[in-house]
Order: sequence, then C-alpha cells, then structure tokens
Amino acid sequence: MIHLKRVSVDNWYACTQLEVSEEQKKSFPAPVVYWIAESKVVEDFQPMAIYFDSNLVGFAVYSEKADHEENYWVLALMIDTKYQGRGYGRESLKKLIDLMKESLNCKCIMIGHRPENGIAGKLYESLGFQRVSEGLIDGEVVRLLRCK
Repeated sequence: MIHLKRVSVDNWYACTQLEVSEEQKKSFPAPVVYWIAESKVVEDFQPMAIYFDSNLVGFAVYSEKADHEENYWVLALMIDTKYQGRGYGRESLKKLIDLMKESLNCKCIMIGHRPENGIAGKLYESLGFQRVSEGLIDGEVVRLLRCK
C-alpha cells in the first residue's frame, strides 16, 4: 500500500538517494536534495517521502500556499528507477491529491511536466489534469485539476 510521510530527520538522507533513470534526468533535472534544500527556504514547499509498505519508493513536493490565481501546485513527483512501472506514481499522485484537498481545501491543483515526458502527461491526464495552454510555461506543459 502506498502512503506519504513528511520528509524528516529520520528519512531525509534516504530520500536524497532516490534517482530517476539517466534518460529521465532530462525531464526531472533537479535531484531530491535540491527540493529538500529549497523547502528549507521556501516555507510553503512541503516535501513528502513516498512509501510502498515500509520501502521508500519515491518523493514529491507540493505547495501549501496558493498562487495569485488560488491554484495549489505539485512541484515535483518522482518514483525511484528501481520501482517504476508498478503503478506507484499513479497511486502516489492520487494520495497527494487527496491530502491537498483535505488539508488545503483547494479548488484547483496545478502540475507541470517537460514536453518530452509523455508518460507523465498521460498519467496526469488519466487522473483528470487538463492542459491549460497550448504553449509551454517555463519550458513545461502545465495542467490543471479542478477539485470542486
């Protein structure tokens, strides 16, 4: 069973050991350690460890503060290369959406992905995220999920 835990003193180092494949580093260029560091200076960034049972399998970051249009963002979502292809990304994103809906009472969740990351695009679409623009924003395809 997939579950999320806040990154803490107990699991932060293990999170930094998570990696995507060499090919995926073009689509997910920032390592986990970057996101953990950024969350220490951007106070509304919440890093989460993703577990399958007791195994650390991935990492996510979301914002606990809405942007100027009242959208909340999933900033990063990754599953370690050893655990990909098992449906953990889908289940993790579902859990993260539920967490954000419950804790933030958000109306819309935004997520972005690099255009060459077709797997992410298909996953996000299958969970209801709609593309919000034809062009790219900061080099990414941006998608929106209406929660209410």
